[in-house]
Amino acid sequence: MPQHKSAAKRVRQTERRNIRNRASRSKMRTMMKKLHATEDAQQASEMLNEVKSYLDKMASRNIIHKNKAAHYKSQLEKHVNSLG
Repeated sequence: MPQHKSAAKRVRQTERRNIRNRASRSKMRTMMKKLHATEDAQQASEMLNEVKSYLDKMASRNIIHKNKAAHYKSQLEKHVNSLG
């Protein structure tokens, strides 16, 4: 248990952020899975822009590392290019 008032506040803030970050990360994974499952090249290219934008947003918020976002974008780009 926190001994100071400020430490208790940090615990509350951390819990809120963990929940928010977990939800964001889950949404990111879901978007990536849907894109990988897509077989239509036109639809996949439209989805790719949304997913890449979301990955950039996650990296800018420090939820994932910028290099990890770049890696994911590269892999998704490769998948979409293989469709068409």
